[in-house]
Amino acid sequence: MEKSNDSSEYGFILEGFSDRPRLEMVLFIVNFTLYSMAVLGNITIILVCILDPRLHTPMYFFLANLSFLDLCFSTSCIPQMLVNLWGPDKTISYAGCVVQLFSFLSIGSVECILLAVMAYDRYAAVCKPLHYMVIMHPQLCVRLMAVAWGVGLANAIIMSPLAMTLSRCGRRRINHFLCELPALIKMACVDARPVEMLSFTLAILIVLLPLTLILVSYGYIAAAVLRIKSAAGRWKAFNTCSSHLTVVSLFYGSIIYMYMQPGNSSSQDQGKFLTLFYNLVTPMLNPLIYTLRNKEMKGALKKVCGRH
Repeated sequence: MEKSNDSSEYGFILEGFSDRPRLEMVLFIVNFTLYSMAVLGNITIILVCILDPRLHTPMYFFLANLSFLDLCFSTSCIPQMLVNLWGPDKTISYAGCVVQLFSFLSIGSVECILLAVMAYDRYAAVCKPLHYMVIMHPQLCVRLMAVAWGVGLANAIIMSPLAMTLSRCGRRRINHFLCELPALIKMACVDARPVEMLSFTLAILIVLLPLTLILVSYGYIAAAVLRIKSAAGRWKAFNTCSSHLTVVSLFYGSIIYMYMQPGNSSSQDQGKFLTLFYNLVTPMLNPLIYTLRNKEMKGALKKVCGRH
């Protein structure tokens, strides 16, 4: 294949926020703080779920996996962005860009499916409480995670080569702070509509189909909650699902706005800040949401920390 793009030899330039030099240092401090909190929070959730036997249940198995995904999601691009914000060098190698794109596509897809799996888990807990452990047995939990990873990897294996091999006619500047699919497609100097439409079709399957399953699950949950006569029982059922529902709203809200628009019609600045939101802010908030609203998690944290 002819390397007319020069990008395979020299890499890319991530423009990011370089048009706002005064903002870069502020963003570095804010993003470094949020990233540190995301790493600490998600590692804490993973360790607590492993170390406390009381949390060896399907719900916390999926929560530990969500924390692992959030950790990988942020780490796939935030360290590179911090390096670029800190100094004048805005470059990323071709191999680094490939790894970033592949990680972003695969992990993002897995998280979409995992959130749907977690909604089904909450449906089983609220609507089928007596059969919960029979329905959500360990083998099923592992199989569901394997399916999620299989779909995520398949999406990345299909889309990454298509995006990276588009002819760019020597263009190396990416108007983003990471190698993201829409930004790479926009760089093409050939008709990229087939790739764009394939990306949109896969997004429907990977984003909207799981979201539909989430909404159906919560429809059944809402009906079951309304049948509970005691206010305490309704509150307990609501509290069981509220953390997951908050996380779903944060993640899917930004993802749908970003990717479910043919032609990626959102502005460049909107795109950058929305990407930053679901890539950094959401992974930082998830541990706080699940910890602050969950008595079992708070109790397990105190136990692991030696406080009784």
